Amino acid sequence: MTKNLILLGLPGAGKGTQADKIIAEYPMVHISTGDIFRANMKEETELGQKAKSFMDAGNLVPDEITNAMVADRLAQSDVVENGFMLDGYPRNEDQAKFLDQFLAERNEKVSATLYFEVPDQVLVERLLGRGRADDTQEVIAHRLEVNKEANLPLVDYYAKHGVLNTIDGNGELDRIYSDVKTALDALD
Repeated sequence: MTKNLILLGLPGAGKGTQADKIIAEYPMVHISTGDIFRANMKEETELGQKAKSFMDAGNLVPDEITNAMVADRLAQSDVVENGFMLDGYPRNEDQAKFLDQFLAERNEKVSATLYFEVPDQVLVERLLGRGRADDTQEVIAHRLEVNKEANLPLVDYYAKHGVLNTIDGNGELDRIYSDVKTALDALD
């Protein structure tokens, strides 16, 4: 049975680390919206050019362009055959509703949403530990607040739809992955 996953969590929650572990064990395609945007811009697709014009102006790419790029990627044969793990999409409830409708038209659905929950203090420590020049305490605090505004409504949305799995993302990596594996294996 193919699995269609969504990864949610604030910056520093460990989504990328756990995504690598999931992909190594489960046959699904890891799709990051950043990769989709870069591929469309590199190939100079119509959607890529539209997205680039917004990004170059410092604006967010509108949902309809993002949705169209994601829909195009989800319709490709490798995803249809193996399922997907989305990272960075959906970013808001309208995108989540679009995704649900897109999947329903294909007699599919989101199998599970993994929400990596980590205390703010731990997130700040992790992000400061990356050593990026722009990662100051103030910038990180602001980034976390902005991301909470986007993420928390999605957590509620997927909880209401019965597909939310909250994973304690604080602690030892293997224990966290064990919790992920338990959630994924329950889908079969």
